[in-house]
Amino acid sequence: MTAISSVKTASCPALFLAAPSSGAGKTTITAALARYFRLQGKVVRVFKTGPDYLDPQILAQASGQDVEQLDMWMAGEAYCQQKLYEAALEADLILVEGVMGMFDGEPSSADLAARYNIPLAIVMDVKGMAQTAGAIAVGLANYRDDVTVAGLIANSCGTERHAELIREALPESLPLLATLPRDPDVALPERHLGLVQAAEVRDELETRFNAGAEWIAGNRITELPASVEFKSADIDTVEPLLAGKRIGIAKDAAFSFIYDANLRLLNALGADYCFFSPLNDSELPDVDALWLPGGYPELHAAQLGTNQSIQQAIREFHQSGKPVLAECGGFLYSLETLTDLDEQQYPMTGLMTGHGAMRGKRGCQGMQTAALPEGDVRAHAHHRSRAFDTEAPIAHGRRQRHPAPGEPIFREGSLTASYLHLFFPSNPAAIAAIFSGHFEHTEGTVG
Repeated sequence: MTAISSVKTASCPALFLAAPSSGAGKTTITAALARYFRLQGKVVRVFKTGPDYLDPQILAQASGQDVEQLDMWMAGEAYCQQKLYEAALEADLILVEGVMGMFDGEPSSADLAARYNIPLAIVMDVKGMAQTAGAIAVGLANYRDDVTVAGLIANSCGTERHAELIREALPESLPLLATLPRDPDVALPERHLGLVQAAEVRDELETRFNAGAEWIAGNRITELPASVEFKSADIDTVEPLLAGKRIGIAKDAAFSFIYDANLRLLNALGADYCFFSPLNDSELPDVDALWLPGGYPELHAAQLGTNQSIQQAIREFHQSGKPVLAECGGFLYSLETLTDLDEQQYPMTGLMTGHGAMRGKRGCQGMQTAALPEGDVRAHAHHRSRAFDTEAPIAHGRRQRHPAPGEPIFREGSLTASYLHLFFPSNPAAIAAIFSGHFEHTEGTVG
């Protein structure tokens, strides 16, 4: 690989939206801000902290621009730095939505904001409190001296008097940027693993985004935040290890958890790709490898189970020895059967031994390293299902902060399957080896 050494800079107004906890309304307010400034003719680039698939879909529709995930553990500091720099070259405003609480995780939202000098706006659901909201905001703002807090956004603020009590409780150094009412017509719809997919409710979201933009109008936050200087990063070019390869990617309502960064990495490796639908298509495109990403197969298990023609095509593809990568929902689709939340069992492709079943609220989530024979790939898990009666895994994920073995990783023939969602740019050579079919046919557990 060849290193790019010249460092360049670009400046752009930027704001990082963080909160004391999940459920404060970060995504709703980030989407409303993105739509407001978009309606003002601004180019708004939005980033989402952490390994999230659903929020970026929502935020991309609100902003009209692609949304990138930023995670210094999963992607690396240099990668995040470069993406922010590239956005600053073209955008009038950069918004970054945090994850969980402001200081939760390693690295946390505060770590990311501090590393790239992005001022924070604290988003707080103030229902049921008044002056206490000011006390919490002051505590968050002063907890660390390496972060800059621009002010407070009071969500679910009941009345003007409610807003005035909060405003009076804040010091001059921590202004009240916005007071937003309790409004179910603006809040974003949810389901059992988070927000719904944008494509499912596109028209409804448009109505909510525009209502959210009206929310924002008249608040102090309609002024662009301060400009931040972003630097380019020293990154390695990627060798075209997949030149001439064409990869078929499952993409429909059942399979949609696809990082744009992964698609760009495939192109950088020299590969072409195309999409197909396990729900609706009867045959596969002419491809050299398959990627079955995550999604919600449990919500479409009956239709997936009924489409036997595409299942047979996928089985024949696998039996021919061509490589298949299956992640989370794609992993469930690779098993023999899947039992949905209504305890109905449906046939899946049977590329590997075993069965899958949903299990309500219990599940697994967290950052892990996929310890593949081809090399370590950063990844994460987020599922509420279980797989059983499988063959022995070849490896296990390594958890970020816990010594217990992570998700099992399976390899049956040319299939590599796991609950883990892989972040391809973290190890391009390993990803190229998997999709080229040059991976190791390892037996037994290696990690």
